[in-house]
Amino acid sequence: VQLQASGGGLVQAGDSLRLSCGASGRAFRSYTVAWFRQAPGKEREFIGSISWGGGTPNYGDSVKGRFTMSRDNAKNTAYLQMNNLKPEDTAVYYCAAQCIGGSCYSKDAYGYWGQGTQVTVSS
Repeated sequence: VQLQASGGGLVQAGDSLRLSCGASGRAFRSYTVAWFRQAPGKEREFIGSISWGGGTPNYGDSVKGRFTMSRDNAKNTAYLQMNNLKPEDTAVYYCAAQCIGGSCYSKDAYGYWGQGTQVTVSS
């Protein structure tokens, strides 16, 4: 499975962006998908995850109420809708798939990663 994250850009505080994670291979449809982000000098942070069936996603505390995950298995694509963006949301955003084991909140649990897309929020 190959993943490609897209949709990042430079926005102002309060704006919205929607990131996409496109995947090759039908196996994607059976995988949990997650989004992480990494700011310079910081650890990769869990944003959220959504199961293969698209049930209620889990979110990290820093984005609850502002970010929403969804997926369209027919299109082999997952989405991250980001609203009310803040300067502290500035980071490279990564999508990941296939939670292999352990906690699906951990970056170490995922077997596949996209290349990342930069999101920059100006104040």
